[in-house]
Amino acid sequence: MDLEWDEKLKEEFNKEYFENLKIKIDDFYSKESIFPDKSKIFNAFKLCSFSNLKVVILGQDPYPTKGHANGLCFSVNDDVLPLPKSLQNIFKEIASDLNVNLPTNGNLERWAKQGVLLLNTVLTVKEGIPDSHSKIGWELFTDRVLEIINQEKENIVFLLWGKKAQNKGQLINEEKHLVLKTVHPSPLSVYRGFYGCKHFSKTNNYLKKHGVQQIIW
Repeated sequence: MDLEWDEKLKEEFNKEYFENLKIKIDDFYSKESIFPDKSKIFNAFKLCSFSNLKVVILGQDPYPTKGHANGLCFSVNDDVLPLPKSLQNIFKEIASDLNVNLPTNGNLERWAKQGVLLLNTVLTVKEGIPDSHSKIGWELFTDRVLEIINQEKENIVFLLWGKKAQNKGQLINEEKHLVLKTVHPSPLSVYRGFYGCKHFSKTNNYLKKHGVQQIIW
């Protein structure tokens, strides 16, 4: 991961739960089909440095479909078509909100490089089994990531979509940061508030207000 993040999280890496987590993950990768590729588990931290951080989008866990996950929440590899339904819905809201054309490529590295931390709550998954690596230690780690951002940064935009992401809102001081909440962009809930939430224009307006370069969504 980026050296800044490595420094921020070095104490966490030495904790007992994280040592146990590493052992479990190494064992899983040696025996099963696990996503993303091991080299991309911390991709979100590699592509979005701590100093460049502007926005946090919180997902659940990686796509459990072979060839999809690339270590960034909601993002897929360049060649993945059709795009996952949730990502399609995110793009539709961007197009509507900002009056731009629908993106055709689902690789969100372009967002990460602009300062968007695309963080899943759980960073690995077993093929074909969503949520299969929950409660093995990842949640403790990502909670700490959010705590560090909350404590050490100011005027960060947090996009919390769905109940699981919104539950993390208790870690964020809304007097220091902008927290935007709505339903998850999945087909099951997108019509209950995600469409029309205008989170992307609201994010850019907030960044502009605080003299920060806006995101090209």
